Amino acid sequence: MAPPLDKVMHAAFRVGETQILASDGMAGGKTDFKGFGLSVSVADNAAAERTFKALGDGGHVTMPMSETFFAHAFGMVTDRFGITWMVIAPKPM
Repeated sequence: MAPPLDKVMHAAFRVGETQILASDGMAGGKTDFKGFGLSVSVADNAAAERTFKALGDGGHVTMPMSETFFAHAFGMVTDRFGITWMVIAPKPM
């Protein structure tokens, strides 16, 4: 049996020395991702625009990319799976 094309069997993220693993391979039906969002911090405006565009492919923009008091570029987008992402190119603190 071929694996489903709309599922993630194995994903790995490293935060410091901690590895976080994720999978939705066993989830059935429509998943509701309300109550949380993920944030990705990038080095500059160009990386922010690329990341924002890629995450938004098939999804929808919640807050367009723009400069804020805390970021050179910040925007919010919900991806095609319903996960909300915040993309930021932060200003120095």
